[in-house]
Amino acid sequence: MDTLSKGILFDESIVSELMNDVKGKSSLIKLSKQKPIPFNGQKEFIFTMDSEIDIVAESGKMSAGGISLEPVTTLPVKIEYGARVSDEFMNGADEYKVDILQGFTKGFAKKLAKGIDIMAMHGVNPRTGQASELIGSNNFDSKATQTITYDGTNPDSNINAAIGLIQAMDKEINGVIMSREFSNAMANMRTRDDNNVEKFPELAWGATPATINNMPIDINNTVANNSDDLAIIGDFANMFQWGYAKEMSLEVIEYGDPDNSGRDLAGHGQVYLRAVAYVGWAIMDGESFSRVIKEPTEPVSIQSASDEVVDETAATEQDSSTDDVNVDAISIEDIKQELDALGVTYDANADKQSLYELMMNA
Repeated sequence: MDTLSKGILFDESIVSELMNDVKGKSSLIKLSKQKPIPFNGQKEFIFTMDSEIDIVAESGKMSAGGISLEPVTTLPVKIEYGARVSDEFMNGADEYKVDILQGFTKGFAKKLAKGIDIMAMHGVNPRTGQASELIGSNNFDSKATQTITYDGTNPDSNINAAIGLIQAMDKEINGVIMSREFSNAMANMRTRDDNNVEKFPELAWGATPATINNMPIDINNTVANNSDDLAIIGDFANMFQWGYAKEMSLEVIEYGDPDNSGRDLAGHGQVYLRAVAYVGWAIMDGESFSRVIKEPTEPVSIQSASDEVVDETAATEQDSSTDDVNVDAISIEDIKQELDALGVTYDANADKQSLYELMMNA
């Protein structure tokens, strides 16, 4: 196989197969519609009719209904994944090379699927876990501002409440994406009768059904990835669009340090495989979605807590020093005898309280 200095484009059939793998592993893509997008992106327009339709009599006067027009831009994000393999790859038989490349592209499809969810749900770079400036606010955590606080004892009510928020805005609901923690809580729910029957038996044993109560669902921990989210509910079929540019490439690099690891490929008997894809998405309407989130926890001030412990200890010691012994029950002569026994020098003309404190501190 020749060295590929600039990479080659995947065949269209390979791209199609790769994206089919992605559809089976990405919750967002599974529940939404895919729309091809050009390499340079595209602009979508959301039309909002401001009024209702109007009845007009024959030759009657017509009034303006009004319309709002908001553009939403879908711009592909460049995604890459690379890995080093032994340079035996370059010297092996064609069948050996094909096996490696097939395994690499399938692995890339899994990472791409997971990455699309993480990026579109939380707006972060999947590798670093940090917020991405390229994504900005184009993510559910930023745009789906309607939230319900999670109740682990009754997660079913959380879904109903989240749906109520969307329906109150006169929007549609056609999908739920939930984390494993949320689905396990659903699986543990029981009916209220004496039989103690599972309320959602289709979720037992970690199963992932296609629907619950005729609602399309998917279960994926990408929902909770480094966030407080446990479920996202809304109109995925119409108000979330995604697509990919077909300019996907695979590159085999023999020389240099393409992953900036400080290790030269030729010097370590390695070659580098790199796959590049361009994927874009758009959340057309944030009000068409809501999220179930964990209740934020209040930070605890360690300093304040320790101060309280010190103060309580000091108070306890002070109380014990004054309360354990009744000073009035001890005569001044007894105190002086004790001081003499301890060998403590004292003023014979000092008052009783002073002598007592001297004795206690001896």
